[in-house]
Amino acid sequence: MSTSERLPGSREEDAWLSDEQLERCAPAEAEPFQAPVPTRMVSNGEYMPHPQTGKQKHVEMRVKEIADSAAKKLGITRRQFLQGTGGMAASFLAMNEVYGANFNVSQTELFEPAAREENGPPRDLFVFDDQTHIVRSSRNTPQGLRALAQGPGSVSTGGGYTFNPFNGMGGNPAGVDELGNAWTTWNPAQLGPDSPPNPGPPTTLLGEFHLGEYIKRLYLEAQTTVSIISNANIALFTPPGGGTPGPATNIHDSLVSEILTGWQTAQCRDFINRLAGSTRALAHGQIYPGPGNTADPLFGDFTQWQIDNMQPDSWKGYNVAFAASSSPGLPFARWRLDDEQIAYPTYEIIARNRHQLKKRPGFFNICIHKGLSANGTQPGGPNNTPDFGNPDDMVKVATDWPQFNWIIYHSCIRPSFWVLQSLQDIENRPGAMDPTMLTDSDGHSVPNIRWSTQLAQIAAGKYVAGAEPTSTSPSSTRRLRNIYAELGTTMASMIVTFPTVWAHLIGQLLYYMGEDNIVFGSDSLWYGGPQWQIEALWRFQIPESIADKWDYPELTRAAKRKILGLNSARLYGLPAATFRYGQGGLGAYTAAPELQPGGAMDNVLRGVGYPTPVVPVGSLPEDRLSRLRKWADELALGRNNTRRGWIRA
Repeated sequence: MSTSERLPGSREEDAWLSDEQLERCAPAEAEPFQAPVPTRMVSNGEYMPHPQTGKQKHVEMRVKEIADSAAKKLGITRRQFLQGTGGMAASFLAMNEVYGANFNVSQTELFEPAAREENGPPRDLFVFDDQTHIVRSSRNTPQGLRALAQGPGSVSTGGGYTFNPFNGMGGNPAGVDELGNAWTTWNPAQLGPDSPPNPGPPTTLLGEFHLGEYIKRLYLEAQTTVSIISNANIALFTPPGGGTPGPATNIHDSLVSEILTGWQTAQCRDFINRLAGSTRALAHGQIYPGPGNTADPLFGDFTQWQIDNMQPDSWKGYNVAFAASSSPGLPFARWRLDDEQIAYPTYEIIARNRHQLKKRPGFFNICIHKGLSANGTQPGGPNNTPDFGNPDDMVKVATDWPQFNWIIYHSCIRPSFWVLQSLQDIENRPGAMDPTMLTDSDGHSVPNIRWSTQLAQIAAGKYVAGAEPTSTSPSSTRRLRNIYAELGTTMASMIVTFPTVWAHLIGQLLYYMGEDNIVFGSDSLWYGGPQWQIEALWRFQIPESIADKWDYPELTRAAKRKILGLNSARLYGLPAATFRYGQGGLGAYTAAPELQPGGAMDNVLRGVGYPTPVVPVGSLPEDRLSRLRKWADELALGRNNTRRGWIRA
């Protein structure tokens, strides 16, 4: 950077561009035409923006032409038109013309706001959000995933993010998405670059990632019928007094560093359902596998402790998390699903509690985070293994444990939040990784979307060992109907910025796994409320050119209803009833004293993450017999050692 003077506090002072580069740039607001969807790359000053591409110019020209014509017919200015629902329709129409027909949008929407009802999600849509997140109120730090979705702007900058935190990082290639941007806002209608805050007020009610905002965004601003509150035991433990964070050696040390513990998850579930007067929320228990976690110094058998103390509706596990304990006191490690010494004992505990299915029909649903793990996981990379998320362990575990439903979160997509690598592989661009095609046992070939294509072929019983050369997975010779693909973050990161990748992914999931084995999850609140994702999925259609070439099934409205809710309703034994926005008492949540400072839920979400004192599994209950035993011990009554029966003379 040159030494020229830049005014303190000015945009030029904040920019990392040189004076020479700044001379070739202009403020984004000086752009004479502001479309609802950006038509050129907008840099935050961290990197030199690419010039507007030919396709982007074409989109901009068509938006102008469509907007001018529609505004004239409506008797309003073009600016007024672009600010309404018609303006958004104009952008989708123009993008469909230039990039391919990806979104259901009609000419009528240009003139009649009510016409959105025809292509938008119907009011009777049952939406089951299979993956959502709340942050405990004691934690209020900025979140990189919010910045990723929010794009460049004052909010991301205020959170310490001055560039896309995943573009070119952690093994992802650097470059631009299909819109030509290095950092595109995913959902500008709900999550603009200048609002809401990251992270927001540090209160249980109003904090951007906390319980109050969760209720507002999930149930009052979106068509969510039922949601699962998830949790992530991927935390590292920081020793008291500081030091380098590392794997925990016991459950307590892991829980204190998590964004939300399993017990807190259940408490949030119960509060929401009490407030609503119906079942609107479900809760994940946490998978901490290994013999060491059945003899934890504080909890005893932690899996059983969770069953007894929080009654989980299903289970959440992270292979990539330091959560497995081979022996009490040893550092936790990553793990794989088919490890008979580490993982199988935990499955046995869950199976042994099958009576829970009567009240929790989803108790045998094992939800596993796989994917979003780019660092060193490229073909031949050192981390291209099941403990980092690849599907090489799926054939054995799904075969050995047929009573469980294996719901694979993120659909096992390999790249971490920035799927440029997948686009390069699909289109065989420079930087593509061989093999760019994956051929199944029927001889049918499709573009190789790393990990996800392989997972889909495994579930279909059509994966051929060695088709992915660096994979150690055996062939899948029969349909594994207990494997499901969940769409959380994967769809959100693709459908706007990499629609070609999304078209191939959903096409392959439909082709191999079928519309009955795909479930929707939004990963909210990281990306704001889920309504924008519900809208995008409902409107999306696989372009005919892609579907015809690769023999992908049609993404019908009936299939979308299954994916968005009916499949999960079946997995969790819920009636597919519908609720109107705010129904069931949720609208009055802002007055709930439990969310106020010092209230019951505020204390839960600021506390240690488990009830105290802890009663470990295996301890005697405090009942009449235990009190009699205590009384006998205090009186020092001796044990009668007289036996009855016979002995050998």
